[in-house]
Amino acid sequence: MSLLEQFNRMLDYTRIHKQFQNYFRVLPALTPELQQQAFRLRHEVYCRELEWEPINDMGMETDRFDAQSHHCLLQNVNNGEYVGCVRMILPNPSTPAELLPFQLTCAKVLNPGEPNADQLHRSAIAEVSRLAIHGKYRRRPSDQGLPASITEADYGTHKQPRFPYIPIGLYMGLLEMARINNIETLYILTEPSLAKHFCKLGGKLHPVGGAIEHRGKRIPYKMDVNLVIKQINILLKPLFNVISTEMKQGYRDKAQ
Repeated sequence: MSLLEQFNRMLDYTRIHKQFQNYFRVLPALTPELQQQAFRLRHEVYCRELEWEPINDMGMETDRFDAQSHHCLLQNVNNGEYVGCVRMILPNPSTPAELLPFQLTCAKVLNPGEPNADQLHRSAIAEVSRLAIHGKYRRRPSDQGLPASITEADYGTHKQPRFPYIPIGLYMGLLEMARINNIETLYILTEPSLAKHFCKLGGKLHPVGGAIEHRGKRIPYKMDVNLVIKQINILLKPLFNVISTEMKQGYRDKAQ
């Protein structure tokens, strides 16, 4: 890549936050109505598209962990459509010894000492799950069989760069949601390719166990929330600041 091409690509990245605001916004789902939007989107992806969960008459995909979760939505600002969602499962305050889903699924492959007992006692850990993007926003052949994905194609070429706004927007919203709720460590059970692309943004996802077969190859990872935020690629800081502001405003609105 020539110096001019590198310079132009850098300019494109400095405009990412403005492009994002033209199309999307990220918000915490802090009301029953917004949470139902997340459940409906999950039903569309997990039940109708992927057939991982049974279709139900309510048209909402839920489980017992939703009651102890914070939910995040990504919305198309031009038509109001909810495009993607993700949730953050916190330890159950009434039964803190209860295991999180990844501990149950990965019981045989987790590294000793994961999760950290002290952080668990202080409710300073949480699990990321139910990342989902509506099917019409992910129509590549490589997306088949996945609720969300990122590939090299999402970044385009040197001459025609692109950016995976939707999964990255949800990822950044989740980081701010964790920080607002004093979560120090996030755990996620995901495919290695998605973890690899998230690491490109800055910060690291560290494997904490071996691979398992769970709707494809999955590995448990953890991330240090404050460190990942601190190490976000400098070119993506403006985008993170936009999303962080949106998330904080959502919590402030709820508190009023």
